[in-house]
Amino acid sequence: MPLLDLTKITIGLSKLWAGYLRDWDRTLRSANHPENTRYNYLLAAAQLGRYLAEYSPDPDADDAAEDPCEVTKAHIEYFQAWMIDTRSASTALNKHKGLQQYFKWLRDDEEAIDHSPMDRVKQPTTQKKLIPIIRDDDTKKVLDTCKGKTFVQLRDEAIIRLYYNTGARLSEVGNLALADADMDTDSVHYHGKGNKDRRVRFGPKTARAISRYLRARAKHKGADLPDLWLAERGVRSLTPNGIKIMLKRRGLAAGLDGVHAHRWRHNFAHEWKRAGGDTGDLMLLMGWTSEDMPRHYGASAAAERAQETQLRMGIGEHV
Repeated sequence: MPLLDLTKITIGLSKLWAGYLRDWDRTLRSANHPENTRYNYLLAAAQLGRYLAEYSPDPDADDAAEDPCEVTKAHIEYFQAWMIDTRSASTALNKHKGLQQYFKWLRDDEEAIDHSPMDRVKQPTTQKKLIPIIRDDDTKKVLDTCKGKTFVQLRDEAIIRLYYNTGARLSEVGNLALADADMDTDSVHYHGKGNKDRRVRFGPKTARAISRYLRARAKHKGADLPDLWLAERGVRSLTPNGIKIMLKRRGLAAGLDGVHAHRWRHNFAHEWKRAGGDTGDLMLLMGWTSEDMPRHYGASAAAERAQETQLRMGIGEHV
């Protein structure tokens, strides 16, 4: 089932708002934006439209709720503050970025407005949270919950080892097709953000886990489906959201809270840097184009690496 359903996204919006969003989606599709990006952009604009109709304290918001061309800087600021209060600053920041693109499109492509109301709206500031890495002994505890020969045990071990071994995003492993796994070269073809594809190798333990799963998959219902991961029951695939739920459940069974795919992504970056790996090579493996990303993903473990270096150098211990 596709993520993006315009009918659902535009529920509660005026005809003008809904019409503009449909036109914008056509522009985004023609520019080959990924479905997830389109969904986030359109959702941000739709949420602003519904906010103006239902929650805005501004007495002039009624006009803006009917026509997005009537939206002002004040409307946006009220909306951002509401998002921070009801969701979080990081969510408000994501909406800000989506709205920047929406009003830029209204101004430049549609020529429906002369100036974007976003021009002088400041981005919400967010507190950078350090995501703790998941250590080998904790990963072993999670993998121990998968011991056995049932279809689900074999599937879950293969999935967890792939995250652990390659540091991939939740969606990249979750959206793998059967054809993306090459057991001759022990590699997978990931379809990353912004249509950036890359091929990544995996190690012997991961290869063994995937091979065992593939043998079980061949006998499972839905074996003819193109998706790599299959659900336990029925002829259907296991979605990224299903994997997210599975990882949380496996973590709790292992006595661990907060187990999710991105922790292994942080762990991969940490171990790479700890071993003296090249930052450029890490960017290629992780599918990053900005040099800010290695710093962000290494932040949670940088202090630990610094302490290890301090002990190794022995400063202040020579006399």
